[in-house]
This record gives sequence, structure tokens and C-alpha cells, in this order.
Amino acid sequence: MKLLVIGSGMMGSAAAYDMAMQSQVDSVTLADSDVKRAKEVAIRVNRLTRSRKVRAVPLDASKQQHAARVMNGHDGTLSAVPYFLNLGLAKAAIDAGCHFADLGGNNTVVRQELALAKKAEKAGVALAPDCGLSPGMASILGGELVRRLDGRADALKLYVGGLPEKPMPPFHYQLVFSVEGLMNEYVEPARVLRKGKLTTLEPLTEPEEFHMDGFAPLVAFHTSGGTSTLPESFEGRVGECFEKTLRYPGHYDLLCELKELGLFSNETMRVGNADVSPRAVMLKIFEGKFAGKGPDVCLMRLEAHEFVKTPGVRGLLGGKLKGRVASFTMVDHYDPKSDMSAMMRTTAFPASIVLQMLCSGAIEKRGAVLQERDVPAETFLDEIGRRGIKIEYKVV
Repeated sequence: MKLLVIGSGMMGSAAAYDMAMQSQVDSVTLADSDVKRAKEVAIRVNRLTRSRKVRAVPLDASKQQHAARVMNGHDGTLSAVPYFLNLGLAKAAIDAGCHFADLGGNNTVVRQELALAKKAEKAGVALAPDCGLSPGMASILGGELVRRLDGRADALKLYVGGLPEKPMPPFHYQLVFSVEGLMNEYVEPARVLRKGKLTTLEPLTEPEEFHMDGFAPLVAFHTSGGTSTLPESFEGRVGECFEKTLRYPGHYDLLCELKELGLFSNETMRVGNADVSPRAVMLKIFEGKFAGKGPDVCLMRLEAHEFVKTPGVRGLLGGKLKGRVASFTMVDHYDPKSDMSAMMRTTAFPASIVLQMLCSGAIEKRGAVLQERDVPAETFLDEIGRRGIKIEYKVV
């Protein structure tokens, strides 16, 4: 199996590491516009994995034809670059006859990729967007929870967060993935199910206190991208479906204040002799102020509440939250042995697993591959467990 990773940042380097560790992977090409960085990452990954599987090549991911040429000869490609480049890369993968997965996270771009399904299927190519932590692993396991409750649920609730183990004031946060992806979560609408119907909500809304053993109380709130295609997949079969991001209370308050000031707006304004958008400025500020090197932790709790019919009440919401609750829970920490953050492990490893399943035939679907529907959850759980990421299943 020959695999290509585009992007040699945190997630790309972790994906290359995971791929190089697998016996069925013969080689990994790491492509980046910053080829010096890609070469440094390749050397480090080869040292960690005690192999020579990883090599670096230059690639400007915005150039579709060049990307297709680099993809030629590879069985699968993982995009670990910002979401706005993924549509062009998906088109390049179809042209190259190469299976494609990405970390996704943007609703509009993902649906543009999925619109390529027929063309991809005709070319024998699988397109699997949204393969990270959430969307991604949370989608796979959320779908599995609904199946274990006979395909219907009153509610499917996803709570996911990447946090510093030791939050420091005044921000109580540190960057654990792409700053563009982070900002996208805070400004785009969240897609949810309410009363079994698809609707959208403003991000940073409906905060609730969240508790997990061993951690101080957190705040859970709506953000964009996390549900991905779950609402379409379960519309009419699940009453309520949402994904909420977990943050420390102080950080959540800061975000709400910044948004209220208009500092997340993409509308340009004239400042002196330049036209600037507050969002572009905040991206640079976040990149500097939220940078941190301390150990992180990733938390995930997924809950499916059983559908219980109330006599005399019609419709999906005739159910009440009084039946079984099936859940998956994960707490993952920074790994000092590989020097990989919890977010790198829980985002890049799932994407690597899904891409390898596409290439090996463990996922036979071609065209559009949806995480909650097309990825075999039991196989995925075996693979993620083999990588030391522990996920607990419980029914109460």
C-alpha cells in the first residue's frame, strides 16, 4: 500500500507516523509547499518508526493538476491541509484514480466534495471527507450507538473537546489544530436535528455545564462542522442530534465577548489605507496568543438515548428520555514517547485508519463514503484500540 499525506503540520506528521507503523503500508509520501519542513518531519518519523518508509516532496496544494500528478501511483491520499483546499484535492484524486480522505470540518466544502460522488464512483475512487476526531471518529461511533439502539433514538449527543491539561489564565486554552479550522467552528452555523428535522443554530449558543470524572466542570456549546452528515443520515429516526465543543468556562466567556464585539466578522473595513477584516486579524492573534507547548488532553463522550414510545402520543417525539442510554467515552493524553499531542493522536490516527480501510477494501464503498454509515465501527474500534486510544462503551 502506497499512501500520500498532503501537509506536514501537526496532523500530517502524526498521520505519516501512524501509516509508517503499519506493516501493510509500504511507503508514505509527505507533500508540502514547505519542502524543508516536510523533509525534517520525514526524518523524524523515520527515526521514530525505525523505518525508511517516509519521503518528502514539494507540493502546492492549491494547484489541482500538480496535486493529481503527485497522487499518481499512490493507493490513497490524506489531506491534512486547511479545509478550503479540500475540494480541489478531491477533484485531483478522482483524476488520479486515488482514494481520498480529509479532516474536513466545513459544512459547505464537504457538501461540494460529496457532490462529486457519481464521478468518483465511475472512476472507482472513494471520497471520505470529515475523517478526524469530530467529525470523524465521533461520527463513526455515534452512528454505531444508534444502530445498537435498533436504529432509532430520542437523542444523539456528541461532546468533544481538545484542552490543555493545565489551563493558564487569561485564555485557558492552547491551539491543538489548525487556527483556520478553529475559527470556522466559531463562526459558521451548527447543523442539528430538532424534533427529527434538520435545522441550523448559531455557534457559541446553548451553553451547558459538562462533567467528566477527574476534570473540573466544563462548558459545552454548539460549534460548526461537528455533526457533518449525521443530521441527514438520521433525519426522521433521531429526535435530537447535536455536537457540542468542550472548553474551560473562562475561555468560553472570552469567545462570546470577542464575537459580540464583531471581531469574528469576515466583512472588510477601511483602516488607514488598507481594507482588513476583523476575522483575518483575529486569526493572526489566535495563532500567537493561543500557541502553547504544554501537554493536552482530548475528551469525548457520545450518548444515544433510547426511543421509548409514550402511549397515545404520535410521531418521533412520542419518545421520552427514560429508556437506555448507550455511550462511548474517551480520555486521551499527550504521548511523551512519540511527542504527539492527544489531538494529533485522536484526529490523525482515525483519518489514517479510514484511508487504509479504503485502500485495503475493508471499506468497499466507492463514491461518497459517510463516516456514520459506511465505516465498519467494530473494525475501527479494534484499530484505534491497537494504537493505545481507549474507548469505553457503556449502557445504563
